[in-house]
Amino acid sequence: MTVDFDRITDRHGTYAEKWDIRDGELPMWVADMELETAPCVRKAIEKRASHGIYGYTGLPDSFYEAYISWWRDRHGLVFSREHMIYSTGVVATLSSVVRKLTTPGENVLILTPCYNIFYNSILNNGRVPWECELSYADGEYSIDFELLERGLSDPQTSLMILCDPNNPTGNIWDRDTLARIGELAYRYGVTVVSDEIHCDLTSPGVGYVPFASVNDLNREISVTCLSPGKTFNVAGLHTSAAVVYDERLRHKVWRGLNTDECGEPNAFAVDAVIAAFTEGGEWVDKLREHLQRNRDIAEEFIGREMPRATAVKSRSTYLLWIDLRYAGLSMPAEDIRSRTGLFLSEGSIYGKGGKGFVRMNIACPLAYLEDGLQRLKRWDGLVKPEQTV
Repeated sequence: MTVDFDRITDRHGTYAEKWDIRDGELPMWVADMELETAPCVRKAIEKRASHGIYGYTGLPDSFYEAYISWWRDRHGLVFSREHMIYSTGVVATLSSVVRKLTTPGENVLILTPCYNIFYNSILNNGRVPWECELSYADGEYSIDFELLERGLSDPQTSLMILCDPNNPTGNIWDRDTLARIGELAYRYGVTVVSDEIHCDLTSPGVGYVPFASVNDLNREISVTCLSPGKTFNVAGLHTSAAVVYDERLRHKVWRGLNTDECGEPNAFAVDAVIAAFTEGGEWVDKLREHLQRNRDIAEEFIGREMPRATAVKSRSTYLLWIDLRYAGLSMPAEDIRSRTGLFLSEGSIYGKGGKGFVRMNIACPLAYLEDGLQRLKRWDGLVKPEQTV
């Protein structure tokens, strides 16, 4: 299979949130790709669209089998149809689980920096985020297990949201780390919701470990959120699944999603998912090669042209987490945008430990990447170290 990931597709006029920008700006913030989806997905959607009737849609056996075979064959996560619950999105699942499994005022533990929408799911529902800040040294992140146990042992903590691989840092948590998390969560009666939406986007030859695959204990205390949204660039189709092994926990999650009316697919999501997970494997492997090339280019450029900055070491996601704390700015992304038109995500929105960092989306054609890096270099030449705002 030959795929031209460097071909530019104009997204203007498609109501793309990412491209709601000013003239001359380059958006590298929202986490969707500047790359067209797999041909098999596009073909499936076009075929469905040609039918002309888009009514209420059920879930055929082939939908469940597509998920089951993909995670079994590529990630070693074994589950059956009875373990799956349809959801319109990972965030919808997270918010529903927060409402169903916790009460107002209770803590939801998160490892920070983490995906900023986790805070919305917690705060908008009247719960309290308990931020377990990751340890950061020599350009790498790790978990402070003493701090983690302090948070999980708090009687007010009833839920933990895990991101694996982590957004924005790109960490892939290894089996031993996940086992320790599961052991502590079980000891203190905390349910773990694992957002694994970035799991397919690892470096070639590198895998990830599903939280529920580690051992029986992890299986029984967890809810796993899966989706083709990031992998196949179909976030706008709003489709995902939750995998829950424990029967009583699964019933609660199912009731929550259905009470929140998040349990019915749209007419295009079903065929897109089936095509993606049954025919899209080779395309995903080519995508991973492209993303790795972009990451290598970006890391090498920053190391050579911006010696005061650090591109955090990562083997997953298409999100580059960049340490710009040398500039002394609380909001470097805002300054970068105002000076160069490069639109990045502000590190501070990802919680403790994010201040002074930026997140750069490198899932794009080479021309966009090179433009973004040159703008970042230009900003680096303009900003004075240790300036304050």
